[in-house]
Amino acid sequence: MTRKIILTIVGLLILVGSLAGLKLLQFQTMAAQGAKFVPPPETVTTAEVKADRWQPTLTAIGSVTAVQGVTVSAETSGTVKTIAFESGAMVKAGEALVELDAAIEQAQLRSAAASADLARANLERTRTMRGKNLASAADFDAAEAQAKQTIAQMDNIRAVLAKKTIRAPFAGRLGIRRVNLGQFLDNGAAIVSLQSLDPVYVDFALPQRYLAQLRPGMTVRVAADAFPQRPFAGKLTAISPEVDSITRNIRLQASLANPEDRLQPGMYVEVTVVLPETEPVLMIPATAVLYAPYGDSVFLIEEKQDEKTGAVGKALNQKFVRLGPARGDFVVVASGLAAGQTVVSTGVFKLRNGMSVVVDNALAPQPQFAPKPTNS
Repeated sequence: MTRKIILTIVGLLILVGSLAGLKLLQFQTMAAQGAKFVPPPETVTTAEVKADRWQPTLTAIGSVTAVQGVTVSAETSGTVKTIAFESGAMVKAGEALVELDAAIEQAQLRSAAASADLARANLERTRTMRGKNLASAADFDAAEAQAKQTIAQMDNIRAVLAKKTIRAPFAGRLGIRRVNLGQFLDNGAAIVSLQSLDPVYVDFALPQRYLAQLRPGMTVRVAADAFPQRPFAGKLTAISPEVDSITRNIRLQASLANPEDRLQPGMYVEVTVVLPETEPVLMIPATAVLYAPYGDSVFLIEEKQDEKTGAVGKALNQKFVRLGPARGDFVVVASGLAAGQTVVSTGVFKLRNGMSVVVDNALAPQPQFAPKPTNS
């Protein structure tokens, strides 16, 4: 019995040893094949590093303001008798907007007119009597002063009556009315917003280091997210003579035409100031850049000779670069590349340094300065 157990154990050990040896042989074979395996080259698209001249620009965030814009308000108190405008309408300078009840002032004017007539009659009688030495000089002076006072009183009442009719101070577009018929208005009560929208101003700011580069009359481009396909152009019209002591920014103002009233006061816009001088740049497609926290890089296409076969192929060489401004689908390379070099233009996230590649530009996208996506 003991002999059978021993033989069984020995047999199991031989079987386990055989299996282990077989597996070891398999692993050695797989390792040898892996060492000999050469991955197939990756197919990539390429682009050339191009030299160009760009007009440098300065960008900022701005806000649209009206050349003339006010909230029309009541100069005197009264009850709204007539509303002569519609919300959002265009009005001319001097056009009546609201009329307040003026019955009391009209009655006061009639009373003042009667007093003025009496004062003028007294003045004429006193003048006649003075000519006949029947009235003193003091009586004549008093009658003349009384006549002037009544005329001034009438002028004062007429001025109050004129303020009872509230008119547009300039031509423009009205906002939404804030009053109703029969409503009592106090002095200064808001009635409606009035904005002159052609032209408009754009207020923005730039860091003080750009002060020497700025001049009135420079071209300014404005883009609003409300009209992504509609650029606006204008001129830099004002540069503040002081620098903000907190932000160290220069306050600037541009003026631009707005014939269709597309730009509204208070709108957020992106402002680009175009500087007159051009400067040389090296540009590549923005898709050629591998962006990373530790540094941006690109993959250069270089000739590489296989050490075993001696065949010459193409391989990747990862180069770290310093980027400049972007324009459309292109980005400027400030350092790290030279004109005429070839870089991988798409799919750089899946590549690694030293990888063999095959170039196929049949379906390569064409970068543009003003791209217009068809699915936007």
